[in-house]
Amino acid sequence: MNKIKKDDMVKIIAGKDKGKEGKVIAVDTKTGRITVEGINVATKHTRPSQANPNGGIVKKENPIDVSNVMVLSDGKATRVGFKVEDGKKVRIAKKTGKEI
Repeated sequence: MNKIKKDDMVKIIAGKDKGKEGKVIAVDTKTGRITVEGINVATKHTRPSQANPNGGIVKKENPIDVSNVMVLSDGKATRVGFKVEDGKKVRIAKKTGKEI
């Protein structure tokens, strides 16, 4: 199911970041998880290495489950449906009926 795609704007509906909005950075269809910009951020302490000589604390977005987000259409969270138009399958917003 590819209801949510990269570069979609989504709203978080469950979890510690509930109510926040962000842009989808990556989608993993096998595990059903997505990575959203600025959401589910974890701090990781890294050792000095050749790539990062100073080491330090790095903030990184972790993936969250697809079921915890809704696609935004005209600033409102909506479910996603499909419609066949001119032989092409397109995503539509259930709330407005507009193409996403």
